[in-house]
Amino acid sequence: MRLETQVIPPLRSATRGQQIEDILLIHGMGSASTAWQVLIPELRRHFRVITVDLPGHGKTPFIKGTHMDPIALADMVRTSVDEISTGYHLVGNSLGGWVSLELAAHHGERVRSLTALAPAGMWINPFQRRYPATAFLRIFAKSTRLLTPLFLHFEWARSLGFASVSPRWRDFSYRLCMDAVRAMTDSDGYYPAFDGMLMKRFESEIPAQIPVTIIFGDSDNTLPAQSCQERSLAPDHARWVTLAETGHAPMWDAVPEVMAEILMTSGRERIGS
Repeated sequence: MRLETQVIPPLRSATRGQQIEDILLIHGMGSASTAWQVLIPELRRHFRVITVDLPGHGKTPFIKGTHMDPIALADMVRTSVDEISTGYHLVGNSLGGWVSLELAAHHGERVRSLTALAPAGMWINPFQRRYPATAFLRIFAKSTRLLTPLFLHFEWARSLGFASVSPRWRDFSYRLCMDAVRAMTDSDGYYPAFDGMLMKRFESEIPAQIPVTIIFGDSDNTLPAQSCQERSLAPDHARWVTLAETGHAPMWDAVPEVMAEILMTSGRERIGS
């Protein structure tokens, strides 16, 4: 199936000797392309930005029977983006991080570099079934849908929704919280995506010529270090980075640090304002 994509032009034109390259962003389970809103202004200073919505997320509908395992999702992303770009740097978060890893492994001819933010699939033992904690945010989002615009003005509501996700949740903007809750509420592909990860973990091989950086936060409660950050599953040539005071969405918590890692991994030099 074709995924909903968006192309966001760079903030500058190409200069002599330096081409504007594409960067492709893949969101996580229960999220949408809106998850990248904080990072995109910085990325546009260096790249043409492409976002996708996975099946049943954002603007891409879920079609019953769609295969939602990470390799199948990687194939869908590649097919959906082929008409837009034949080569890109990759950034993915959570499930999108796992999909990015599979995309680099199975379609490496398209991938120039990969920065995986808190990628799923790097667990010691694959999940055998859904576990209740994963459903809390979705249940909360759906049950309070009509009142969400009001509730999110209050700290207690933002705490319920985001304190487990980030140690810096108090710094989140109203728009970021609103977009995240709406994405979760509308994610018909949430449970199919979770089921697509069951009994699996990332075990594919990424070509050594593709630069890879894997980033986790030191406060990731969604994919904790003791069970879901198995370094032996990472490519041998990958850089492994742990960011301080950062949770499961590093692109929300640590924009300067994440940007620096993306630029380093992609081989780009930081350009002044």
